Amino acid sequence: MSEKIEETYEQDVIGDGINSIQKVIEPHREESGRTTRFILIGISMLFLFVMLILPLVVVIVKALGEGWQAYTKAVSDRYTVKALELTLFATVCAVAVNTIFGVFASFLLSKFYFRGRQVLATLIDIPFSISPVIAGLVFILTFGNIGWMGDFLKNHNIKIVFAVPGVILATIFVTFPFVFRELFPVMNAQGKDEEEAAALMGAGGFMIFRRITFPHIKWALLYGIVLCTARAMGEFGAVSVISGHLRGKTNTLPLHVEILYNEFNTTAAFAVSSILVILAVVILIIRSLIERKRKLL
Repeated sequence: MSEKIEETYEQDVIGDGINSIQKVIEPHREESGRTTRFILIGISMLFLFVMLILPLVVVIVKALGEGWQAYTKAVSDRYTVKALELTLFATVCAVAVNTIFGVFASFLLSKFYFRGRQVLATLIDIPFSISPVIAGLVFILTFGNIGWMGDFLKNHNIKIVFAVPGVILATIFVTFPFVFRELFPVMNAQGKDEEEAAALMGAGGFMIFRRITFPHIKWALLYGIVLCTARAMGEFGAVSVISGHLRGKTNTLPLHVEILYNEFNTTAAFAVSSILVILAVVILIIRSLIERKRKLL
């Protein structure tokens, strides 16, 4: 009896040979599951085609609708060049400021515990919940001639609203949380044991950050910078309110596209839009490379 029990147990452990191995390697496939999968894939591809691929193709086709000469004339127009320069300048300023702030804020909230820590993290996320148009109005009511600081700025000959500084401030505001939101989870998961150990061994603050903290966060930091750059270049609402639409002075590329379209100059509008499309594709490629690199490490 005992031998029979042992054989049965051995058979249960080993299984029924090749058939049991195939069950593990090749899971059971149901026709209904395959059908559902193909339906979901088809719906997803159709949605992406209608909402993403088709509009991009239309932009390129419309931009080249009147020939290459008309396209180059539109993108090399002096107002287009000025708008591109301002867009890139505002983007660089916003990314630089938000990168520095994002690193400091992430380090503070992940390595130190104090009263009001959660409130500070919530305040950083405010640009996610406020409409960019409202943000532009807030800047006007703060820095405009009738704003709280209007008299002070006027007396010191400082112009923010309807000027380049206002465009930069609006761009910084709408891209405020991006770098922080990429860094904070990584730093929080890392903890502070390694930094404390290095400090006990006599390492300075900058060396601790350079040799211990930075290697853990470098890919998250780069990813946050890419997202911040993409958002800054495409900002429209807040910049539209605070810029005043001064052609050649405070117009960014999105605002310049709007002006051209309102003037029924559709070919030039789509040509300028193609610049933003090209920049977006470049950023998307960089983002994909960063994600692939992060997965390999």
